[in-house]
Amino acid sequence: MQMNSNTLWLIVQRLGAAIVTLLIVSIVVFAITAVLPGDAAQQALGQFATPEQVAALRIKLGLDQPGVVRYLHWLMNLLGGNFGESVSNAMPVSELIAGRFPKTL
Repeated sequence: MQMNSNTLWLIVQRLGAAIVTLLIVSIVVFAITAVLPGDAAQQALGQFATPEQVAALRIKLGLDQPGVVRYLHWLMNLLGGNFGESVSNAMPVSELIAGRFPKTL
């Protein structure tokens, strides 16, 4: 069975719209989390962490970078298959997903 050009064009349009939608949603979510009150490094380390420990974690997590730089770094890593490291579990996110994904099927 041969796919006509109208159907192919519709598929390309839908895929393009899906990619643009995902990009916009990721930008909005990233922006909203960036303006939340509090410091992610301070929250991860707890209230008894020293300023030096907080500063070191901020550098490690890239929180000392401007938001646009952090977003682009995250996006490039995501496209490369690197989902980052979970702060709460200290494990690669890809391992966390791989361990839980089969249970969703």
